[in-house]
Amino acid sequence: MVRKSNLSWKGSGKDGKGSVTTQSGVLKDTQISWHSRFEDGIGTNPEELLAAAHAGCYSMKLSFVLASKNFISESIDTVCSVTIDNGAITLSNLDVTAKVPGITMEQFQECALEAKENCVVSKLFNTLITLKATLV
Repeated sequence: MVRKSNLSWKGSGKDGKGSVTTQSGVLKDTQISWHSRFEDGIGTNPEELLAAAHAGCYSMKLSFVLASKNFISESIDTVCSVTIDNGAITLSNLDVTAKVPGITMEQFQECALEAKENCVVSKLFNTLITLKATLV
């Protein structure tokens, strides 16, 4: 399986602008710029897209891990925050809250950790990945 996106950039790093389009069409000519990355400019940025990818991948992986142990979640809500320091991504923080009938806290924590360690985006990042898992 191969997934792709296309980014077109014009101009210098700080003053230039770009647009990103994903294969699915969910993003189509979406603005991307230095200002949307480091200030409050309009558009998206690479770290926001990475955070969305990590939250999505993790949530799906957690649902598969739970199902493999005969648990079906009613909901999984994941917030991912990506931190940049000195030109490198230094942290991807996953904060998940899930409602899973019949599971104990210990079982849930084991599933949450397994999903964190084995989702493909976690495997891609060469950074510290932290996790806070809350069962409701």
